[in-house]
Amino acid sequence: MLKTYLGAYLLFLFAPIAIIVLFSFHSTPALTFPIEGLSLRWYATLLEKPDFLASLWNSLRVGFFTSIVTTFLGTLAALALIRLKGRSKHAFEILNFAPIGLPGLFLGIALVALYAAIDLPRSLLTVTIAHVLFTLPFFVETMRSRINYFDQSLEEAARDLGATQMETFRLVTIPILAPTIVGAAILTFALSFDEFIITVFVSGNDTTLPLYIWSMMRRTVDPSINAASVLALALSILVLAAGGFSLWLQRRRAVAIRDDA
Repeated sequence: MLKTYLGAYLLFLFAPIAIIVLFSFHSTPALTFPIEGLSLRWYATLLEKPDFLASLWNSLRVGFFTSIVTTFLGTLAALALIRLKGRSKHAFEILNFAPIGLPGLFLGIALVALYAAIDLPRSLLTVTIAHVLFTLPFFVETMRSRINYFDQSLEEAARDLGATQMETFRLVTIPILAPTIVGAAILTFALSFDEFIITVFVSGNDTTLPLYIWSMMRRTVDPSINAASVLALALSILVLAAGGFSLWLQRRRAVAIRDDA
């Protein structure tokens, strides 16, 4: 019974994705079974649209800069969290987690009001700022699982052996936290790349890939929408695969250093 339930659970999760992938290769515009033939015409049609390529490039740029800024700010917050104790640490954890529970609609409206108050025109810059605000709590929460088990005595041992504060940070602290930082940065990029609700409020004339797909669905439904979704899915899988490969290399390096020691 448990195996049957597990199979039904996985089918429920992945059947919609399989259907989208299947219809993206449909040779006709009809979104009905049975499939009459397989073709790449919808991918070719999509890649010939300058608006699609521009929106994809915008999403990549926003995701990249969001992950860079969030990684920098989130890592500093994580390092501060390591050194907090007692009630201060507990209060920081609660305040950091609180924005995750806020609806995207609320954050979008609040940011629109803020941009209007400071007279900041909406553009990809405002989208990036919004995505940093949205993803930063997720980054710190991801780091917290590693921070809770961080042994500060390793830093103290390095200082006792003559390492400066910067050398301790570069040779001890960062290597220990690096795998978690990489994983959190990948999560940040994925969240930014797929974000839709907040982006609707804070974007200007430049559109991102989720907004482009949404605008396509408002006009008509054709297999090119499925092709766009599959390309976005493939990009996300590629990013996750690259992150997994990076983590694997870091583990191999750590094992090699341990064996040499």
